[in-house]
Amino acid sequence: MSNEIQGPVTDEATAIREGESLDLAAIDRYIKNKMPSLQGEPKLKQFPGGASNLTYLIEYDNKELILRRPPFGKIAKSAHDMLREAKIIEALKPVYAYVPDIYAICDDHDVLGCDFYIMERLVGIIPRQNMPKSITLNEQETRQLCLNVIDRLIELHSVDVNSAGLAQLGKGNGYVKRQIDGWSDRYIKSKTEDATSFEEVMAWLTNHLPEDSGQTLIHNDFRFDNVVLNSENPFEVVGVLDWEMATVGDPLMDLGNSLAYWVQADDEPQFQMMRRQPTHQKGMLTRNEVIEYYFDKTGRATNGNPASAFTFYEVYGLFRLAVIIQQIYYRYFHGQTQDKRFSGFVHAARYLEARCQKIIAEQS
Repeated sequence: MSNEIQGPVTDEATAIREGESLDLAAIDRYIKNKMPSLQGEPKLKQFPGGASNLTYLIEYDNKELILRRPPFGKIAKSAHDMLREAKIIEALKPVYAYVPDIYAICDDHDVLGCDFYIMERLVGIIPRQNMPKSITLNEQETRQLCLNVIDRLIELHSVDVNSAGLAQLGKGNGYVKRQIDGWSDRYIKSKTEDATSFEEVMAWLTNHLPEDSGQTLIHNDFRFDNVVLNSENPFEVVGVLDWEMATVGDPLMDLGNSLAYWVQADDEPQFQMMRRQPTHQKGMLTRNEVIEYYFDKTGRATNGNPASAFTFYEVYGLFRLAVIIQQIYYRYFHGQTQDKRFSGFVHAARYLEARCQKIIAEQS
C-alpha cells in the first residue's frame, strides 16, 4: 500500500467562534453528575466544520467528550431536534457499528438554554475539502476508499428498521411527494429580498414525482465530511456522524442528497468553489459511476441507464441543498448569526438554481 501517514491527521477542534461560547461551569456540573469518573477541570473547544448544529470538544484529564447543540438564533420549531438525533444514534448502535456511544441527553434548558447531548468522541480522519496532506493515496487506493464510503451508505439502507426500533420515524408511502412539498415550502419561507425564485425548478419537481422506490433508514446528509476514517488505516470507516435529519424514507432520495455535494474534477468553476469533500481527486468515482455502483450493489432495477433514470433525484438533491443554504443565509440576513461564512450563501443558492435548470433542460 502506497499511502503514507505522517504526523497528526485527526480532525482537530479549535477556538470557540464569536457568539457561540457555552457556559462551561454548567456543562461541568451536569456531565459530572452523569459521569462521576471524569477527572479535572474541563477545557472547551469547537470543531470548525458544519453550518447547522454546533459541535464542541470537552476535554477532561481522563476523557474527551463531544457536545452537540442547535445553532444560536431563532430556528424553526421542527429543526435541529437534538433529542431525536441522540435517540436515533442510541437505537442504531446495536445494528450499525459506525455510530458513537451516547453518554447523556439533556432536555433541561436551565443547563444551556437548549436541548443538547453528550457522546463519545470518535477519533480519526474526517475528509473535508481535501484529504490531509500527510496522507498520500494513489489513484487505485483513492477509488477503494471511495467505494468503502459508498458501501457504508448501502449498508445503512439495508438496516432492518423494525428490529432496530426505528420504523416509527417513517410516515409510509408518499415520502417523495412529502419531501418536494416540504422543501418547496421551506424555500418560500426562507426567501430574502435578494434571493432567487426557484419557481421553475419547484414546478418541474412537482410535475415529475416518481413513486417511492422503497422505505429504508436514510441518513439525509451522508457525505465524506460526515465520515470518520481510521487514523492508522484511512480505508476503514470507523464512524458516521450528524444524524440530525435521519429518517425512514426513499433511499434514492438519500443518494440524491449525497450527490448534491459530489463535486468532481470536470465540474465548472462555480461548483468547484462549493466543494467540501475530496471527490475531485483522481480515483474518485464520478457521480454517474456512483449511481451505477449503487444500483449494481443494491440490485435495484432501472429502466435503461441508471444515471438517466436518476435525473429527478439529482435535481431534488441540488434543490434541497439550495434550501438548506438559503435557510442558513436567512439567519445571517436577519442578524440571527454573525458568522461571516454565511454572507455569500445567497449566491450559492442562485448558482444551484441555474444548475438545476440546466439539468432539466438537458432532459427535455
